[in-house]
Amino acid sequence: MAHEPLVTVETADFSVTYVLALDDDPDTVEDVDAVVRAPGGNGWTATLMTPRKIAEVLDERAVTGESADGPHLRIPDLVVVREGGLEAMTRALVGLFCKRGMNTEVLPSFYDEEDDEND
Repeated sequence: MAHEPLVTVETADFSVTYVLALDDDPDTVEDVDAVVRAPGGNGWTATLMTPRKIAEVLDERAVTGESADGPHLRIPDLVVVREGGLEAMTRALVGLFCKRGMNTEVLPSFYDEEDDEND
């Protein structure tokens, strides 16, 4: 399935750009990195994963020996989502920012001065 590797979704309060792998299906992807940008230059990074994908990664690491044979998975910007697909992941991010506000530090944040200049 051919698709663009960067998919940007606009919401009422922010945009989110998902970074898809070549074999990712936007409707079912279960592990994706994202950059969230609010007007004015505020931004956050997020890694969105389903519980099934987390279990798969832990099992894989137990075999490969990575992360001390897989007893843990540490991702500082992890957001666990109940179901896969960019639509469900966007809903999760909208809910997160709705509850926490656009000044939240629940995810790693950055400030993009260039984005601020474009507003």
